[in-house]
Amino acid sequence: MTSRDDMTDINASPQSALENNQFDNEQFDTASIDITVATDTAQLPQPLQPPVQQATYKAHATDFIVNELLPLEFTGEGEHLWLHIQKLGMNTAYLAKLLSEWAEIPLRDVGYSGLKDRHALTTQWFSLRIPKKQLPAAEFAPVDIGANESVTIIDQQWHNKKLNRGTHRANQFIITLRDIQFADFDTALPAPEQLLSAKQDVEQHLASIAIAGVPNYFGPQRFGRNGNNIREALSLFARPPQQSRAQPKKSKRKHAPREQNTMELSAARSLIFNEILAVRVCDGSWNTGLAGEVFNLEGSGSIFTSEAIDDTLRARLETGDIHPTAALWGKDNDKVSGMAASTEKNVIQQNPLLARLANGLEQRDVKAQRRALRLPIEALSWEWQDKDNEQTLVLSFTLTTGSFATSVLASLVKQLGLVEHLQMGTANS
Repeated sequence: MTSRDDMTDINASPQSALENNQFDNEQFDTASIDITVATDTAQLPQPLQPPVQQATYKAHATDFIVNELLPLEFTGEGEHLWLHIQKLGMNTAYLAKLLSEWAEIPLRDVGYSGLKDRHALTTQWFSLRIPKKQLPAAEFAPVDIGANESVTIIDQQWHNKKLNRGTHRANQFIITLRDIQFADFDTALPAPEQLLSAKQDVEQHLASIAIAGVPNYFGPQRFGRNGNNIREALSLFARPPQQSRAQPKKSKRKHAPREQNTMELSAARSLIFNEILAVRVCDGSWNTGLAGEVFNLEGSGSIFTSEAIDDTLRARLETGDIHPTAALWGKDNDKVSGMAASTEKNVIQQNPLLARLANGLEQRDVKAQRRALRLPIEALSWEWQDKDNEQTLVLSFTLTTGSFATSVLASLVKQLGLVEHLQMGTANS
């Protein structure tokens, strides 16, 4: 992990973070870096001390409920059958395969907006392109699923368009935290008055993050078990980049096909982003901004830059109308400037692993993007469900697409335990 020291070089150019710190394949020794530690999101700093010392989640699949929010007016016509499906114990890609086999259509004709966790109770939409609306004679009732897996069609609608990735606005989460141990007590059985005080501290913390939001970290699932996705990214970057093939003069294709190693590239960008955000949390600028900042307009993909933070921007930051951003690393990271730019550059230059990942991304012509540093939490509510001296807390909240429920949990719980046979987190994808 980066040292997250104070950043001082405000005149640094952001366009290439590796001008003075290049790492070729022979110089970079992956054996000298503990990838598991480097990708341990539990060690990322939080602006507030978590009031819960430890808790367990996903003890049961129904402890993690995800409902896709996709407000849409259906046309009632067209050749795309949209199915609203509740699934348990099954991942999205496998269910799409089962649907394609049932409808006897190519897998490419099955659409869905985002991947939902296998180890959860989830609802989401799928679309099936059914030529001439000729439905299968038999109802959808897959038999090759496990004893702990289930699929239920809640609703169906005809529409004139396929469901594309990233269409839904947000996800609602209902998460049950069990076996809670509070930060202020060494014993699991505090006195009644201590227990009441501890619960009040938790509720005060929840009320605070409901207003202020939490750091918008990428969750542990982005990096794979023990950081294996980062290891794969390093292996990818150790190989020469694919050469773009020249297109015929009459070709309508303007650009070469994008490299297909999306998992590795995404993991590399996510680790760099998390480390930049960690520094911004430590210096307190993750929700207040820096000179040269690129701001994101809440609820949209719109961004704008500012050389200085004035009273108008401070007021908009305080109300959550805008958010500071950091780079999803790649080429042409030229929108950010000043102190914000030097912070991003220095985080990478001071960490050989991040420098190698940034260099690999630039060599593969990945274009830089921006991601908000702050994650707003919508409709946050909670309920205690205690019995048999076990403290259980049920959280309900909504997050926008592309954010991680584990970021909310990490702000509340210092040591978040996951039942061993469910070694996956959940992205709000």
